[in-house]
Amino acid sequence: MFEKVFRLKENKTDIKTEITAGITTFMTMAYILAVNPGILGDAGMDPTAVLLATCLASFIGTVCMAFMANLPFALSAGMGLNAFFAYTVVKGFGYSWQTALLAVFIEGIIFIILSLTNVREAIFNAIPLSLKTAVSVGIGLFIAFIGLQNAGLTVDNSSTLVSVVSFTDNFSTSGICALLAVIGTLATAILYIKKVKGSILIGILGTWLLGMICQLAGIYSPDPANGYYTLFPSFAMTDFTKLGETFGQCFKADLGSVGIFNFIVIVFSFLFVDLFDTLGTLIGVSAKADMLDSNGRLPRIKPALLADAAATTSGAILGTSTTTTFVESSAGVAAGGRTGLTALTTAVLFLVSMLFAPVFTAIPSFATAPALIIVGFLMFSSIAQIKLTSENYASAVPAYLCIIAMPLFYSISEGISIGVISYVIINMICGKARKINPVMYVLAVLFVLKYIFL
Repeated sequence: MFEKVFRLKENKTDIKTEITAGITTFMTMAYILAVNPGILGDAGMDPTAVLLATCLASFIGTVCMAFMANLPFALSAGMGLNAFFAYTVVKGFGYSWQTALLAVFIEGIIFIILSLTNVREAIFNAIPLSLKTAVSVGIGLFIAFIGLQNAGLTVDNSSTLVSVVSFTDNFSTSGICALLAVIGTLATAILYIKKVKGSILIGILGTWLLGMICQLAGIYSPDPANGYYTLFPSFAMTDFTKLGETFGQCFKADLGSVGIFNFIVIVFSFLFVDLFDTLGTLIGVSAKADMLDSNGRLPRIKPALLADAAATTSGAILGTSTTTTFVESSAGVAAGGRTGLTALTTAVLFLVSMLFAPVFTAIPSFATAPALIIVGFLMFSSIAQIKLTSENYASAVPAYLCIIAMPLFYSISEGISIGVISYVIINMICGKARKINPVMYVLAVLFVLKYIFL
């Protein structure tokens, strides 16, 4: 049966290799089950509901990838997109999480339409490579900054805006949590450098375990009044009814208080980030797996994009931020995964993870902070692809502005806006208007209008 559905011999693989690759992929991306409830929880959503929605959306999207595209790629709630959802749209713009979910749902519908045509690829090709790379780098810095905040390492300062935490003040609460986050980050980095499978997940669980040991030793003292709770999980049964708190809530958004133009800007921002994230991941991972044709294209990219769009739409209905193809799929590819059987294996493991929701949602933020910081580094490493020589300054400077704007303005969309606008203006004035794709002019005008009317 597997041979008939996934064409294993044709792809020079076997069942054992594919299942092993699927388990490997799951181990490298399972950290999202600990991180996503914490991030969307900051937006006011119930963590258990978010975790259940994330598991189901990951299952649906990855199964679609397995059977529609027969590719070894797994999907889940995208890092960066969940941060944009919680910290920019909800906490920054002040919109409800229901409104944000509706924007994700509409984005998914648009992507389904675009995925049935060549429009999605055309839009991707219109954006210069330097800005595509800058978006990934900027999101990496933004995620890392959120990780530093969640760890308690970065604190408010009246004179410098931010500063490092004092480890000695309140050592039994904020001090020890920050210290454990530092230890966890270093340990995760070492594991990742040594190519230990599941290093990010191991880092999360290891940091959490150290915290529990500190609580038993009396080094960490729970202080619920100030947000420092016991580090031991309850091991209760998963409350599956919690999913009802987010399921279908995207259709209950109140757009009257948002304004149609503001809402369109939000939808477009989700579209922009998801567009580059998905296509970049598909191309990058496919290249590592030697799946690209002689022209550098992925033969089955259309069904892959359709699976990704379907996952985003279903995830919004269930109650999670944009579901997208994970770059961690490269771990499964490196383990020999070549077909949809790898993806199917990962999908089943996401479904089984729903039974352990109370454990994942009990993981403290200082334990997930190392994952955010290291994932931020992995995204930041793309900066090497941006040419910083003087003859490329017209492309490099807008990329630089895009990158620094995201963490400093605490907004992914602001970074994208500034990057697009500055690229068009700088290249026009420097006599390089011919290299600007007409689509870029449209984007620049839309972003300028956003600043005028918002």
